[in-house]
Amino acid sequence: MSHVAAGGFALELRDLRKSFGKTEIIRGVNLAVRAGERVAIIGPNGAGKSTLFNLISGRFEPTSGDVLLKGTRINGMKPFQINRMGLSRSFQITNIFPKLSVFENLRCSVLWSLGYRYTLFRFLADMDDANDRAEELMHMIRLDKKRDTLAMNLTYAEQRALEIGITIAGGAEVVLLDEPTAGMSKSETSRFIDLIREVTVGKTLLTVEHDMGVVFGLADKI
Repeated sequence: MSHVAAGGFALELRDLRKSFGKTEIIRGVNLAVRAGERVAIIGPNGAGKSTLFNLISGRFEPTSGDVLLKGTRINGMKPFQINRMGLSRSFQITNIFPKLSVFENLRCSVLWSLGYRYTLFRFLADMDDANDRAEELMHMIRLDKKRDTLAMNLTYAEQRALEIGITIAGGAEVVLLDEPTAGMSKSETSRFIDLIREVTVGKTLLTVEHDMGVVFGLADKI
């Protein structure tokens, strides 16, 4: 169950601004997303959409304004701290461990979300909870038959599915998707939209996208 502030907002942006030098990229953005809503942010390339996601997820710090996650101000927090508070994001460029198997990618992500360092993973092979969660994620993203396949040997669409599994591995309640179907064919895009809707049921979804077909497939609000 999601735990949100009394106002019911899972994510809030208040007069958010970001400048690089004298150039203001993000100019006074205000947004309030309620728990369970599916919202899309649209706009052409170069409009600052990915920069906005970087501000929300802690990769960039705002020049001014506030980002609130479930009522808590998260300005200045590190990405891993924000992730453990319940927000996770996928990237426009595939972000996986190419030389690890599908199962190992997912298990590493589960363990990382629990606070374990990578150097300790070799001692945790018998952690049933993490292993079970990785198996569950594999089933959710339909990669059961690719369990021991190295991520680098997956098709592009399968790699994107794996990244979605990695994104939700820690049970994040708020999920940010940055152009999730970029580079996919029309048929792959249609299947991937269905997959995203299935694995994010009950979650708050914020999607950056310029393909209106994807927007209408994923978002309830623009």
